[in-house]
Amino acid sequence: MRTEKIIFKLAISAEAFLAVYQGRAKNISTVAVDGRRLEFSAEKVKPFLTHDGVYGTFEMELAEAHKFVGIRRLS
Repeated sequence: MRTEKIIFKLAISAEAFLAVYQGRAKNISTVAVDGRRLEFSAEKVKPFLTHDGVYGTFEMELAEAHKFVGIRRLS
């Protein structure tokens, strides 16, 4: 299986992420470090949510046809 890894940074405050829990937001849109626009379900980063929000550099792994495999925090 061939996979692709995309690195991106997030800085989402806890207050902003609250919109996900309230059903007012469903997706995150950001720009990867290589300049590509990346949009994905906010549910994917819930494991990284702290009292401060979601902050850090992350790596998303995608399989063929851009099928989501996983996300991990790099820093």
